[in-house]
Amino acid sequence: SGLAAHSRHPYARAIAAADDGPSLPRAFDSVTEHPGDGLEGHSGGRTFRLGRAAWALDGAHASVPGTDGVAFAQDGLPLAVTTLSDRLRADAYQAVSQLADAGLATEIISGDSEDATRSLALELGMAHAAQVMPVGKVDRIMEAATAGRKVLMVGDGLNDTPAIAAAHVSMAPASAADISRGAADFVFVRESLLAVPAAIAVARNARRLVRQNIALAIAYNVVALPVAVLGYVTPLVAAIAMSASSILVVLNSQRQGRMSLRRP
Repeated sequence: SGLAAHSRHPYARAIAAADDGPSLPRAFDSVTEHPGDGLEGHSGGRTFRLGRAAWALDGAHASVPGTDGVAFAQDGLPLAVTTLSDRLRADAYQAVSQLADAGLATEIISGDSEDATRSLALELGMAHAAQVMPVGKVDRIMEAATAGRKVLMVGDGLNDTPAIAAAHVSMAPASAADISRGAADFVFVRESLLAVPAAIAVARNARRLVRQNIALAIAYNVVALPVAVLGYVTPLVAAIAMSASSILVVLNSQRQGRMSLRRP
């Protein structure tokens, strides 16, 4: 758990909380996090790795039974191997359902195993791509952008940061890694994933109100300018009409606040 404590990845945090691994150094001379692979620490001339088994074992023990999960290794030798499974957030299905109702396609892009990723994707009714490295996530976003799509990336891990930066727009929870929060366009404070469809709904409402305000301004000018040019408008009437149009636009814009308060 001493090595796991250096990462905010959910798996690392789970291992650190369990604290049932072998009795090994709690302090390391240096610790480096390798996005998509895991953590590497050095202590007393020894190298310890915690993360994706193929990487932690340096490929030398890929045929060892049970080494397809998360491995803890010393100098490439397995010390402990565990299999972790993801548990859906309570509102994950509801959030995905709302996104689908909004006409948006959703996909899980994960560095986890095919079995684990497929299980979650089937449960949520989403497309998926498994065992994708950080650069692969960026490539997938670029492919979608080339096809004319605008991608919203939601992620919280260090290995999500390149994709968060590459997406058309991105979101991260407040519990995400510092670098991921810094790269995201929006950070939602609560853990609820309902913040994602709520943000999209607010953005769409705002766009609709902006268009309405532009239409109101155009309509005002189409009517007012010819009347003013013909000399039928006194300065007082013109001032009142201009103020009234501005008040109308402001009142219409305030509807956005009332819409937002009705959402989580």
